[in-house]
Amino acid sequence: MRHFLKISDLTNKEFLYLLKKTKEVKNSFKTQQKLTSLSNHTLVMIFEKQSTRTRLSFEAGIGQMGGRAIYLNTRDTQLGRGETIEDAAKVISRMCSIVMIRTFEQETIEKFANNSKVPVINGLTNKYHPCQILADIFTFIEHRGTIKNKKITWMGDKNNVCNSWIEAASLLNFELTISCPREYFVDCQLSKNLIYVEDPMTACTNADLIITDVWTSMGYEDEKKERTDIFQNWRVTQEKMSLASPNALFMHCLPAHRGEEVDSEVIDGPQSVVWDEAENRLHTQKALMSFLLLGEQNL
Repeated sequence: MRHFLKISDLTNKEFLYLLKKTKEVKNSFKTQQKLTSLSNHTLVMIFEKQSTRTRLSFEAGIGQMGGRAIYLNTRDTQLGRGETIEDAAKVISRMCSIVMIRTFEQETIEKFANNSKVPVINGLTNKYHPCQILADIFTFIEHRGTIKNKKITWMGDKNNVCNSWIEAASLLNFELTISCPREYFVDCQLSKNLIYVEDPMTACTNADLIITDVWTSMGYEDEKKERTDIFQNWRVTQEKMSLASPNALFMHCLPAHRGEEVDSEVIDGPQSVVWDEAENRLHTQKALMSFLLLGEQNL
């Protein structure tokens, strides 16, 4: 039994396998070929944080492969009334095939996984967002062929998405440059794959991909005004995109706050692949669920 709680739970070979399977799954979706490999499988989705793309992609995804999904919000379950995560895991995992959790603390999902009889997927925590990075890297490869040895630039808050990009950089051997206010660059060890550049213009120069996210993630709303003030220089603008490689792409995991972390002319511009990136959550997660439930085999 395998869990997917962070990018480093995969080997390089397994990550590349998932990318290959994602391509097959997406092709089946586009050509309207019916997939049934997850028939008789049930996904339980547990949400402590709000969601649009995560719920839609997982629920639609398992349905498109013959399975079914059950949505649980912690407000509406005994988890919201004091039941321990360990007890909940022992019960829920006896009634389904696989579990996806979107919550605040990484410790919560790790406790659940340690007590689960079925695979557990991290749909997002404050520390990591590994499913997003699967989709992001698949999207980059889809457009540019390979990510190995490319220069990837992260602009803005060093959040959960950024943390998962950091893990992916060493796994897939590309250069990740993080640019953010120095006081936000914490808990990081620089390496040949990870570079910190405080100046955002320098960080964008010759980048093959520029990525950003909201400056204030869920759970940090009390810091919104402070963050909005301090991150102003890290807004992704057309000027910054012009410093990147001529073939550079722009990504944002969405939802975007236009005029804050990114200008509309960038997110709607020709270098933006955010809509492909969003759709690919569906396809990478179908490949992921198949891998965790069936192993490396035909879909």
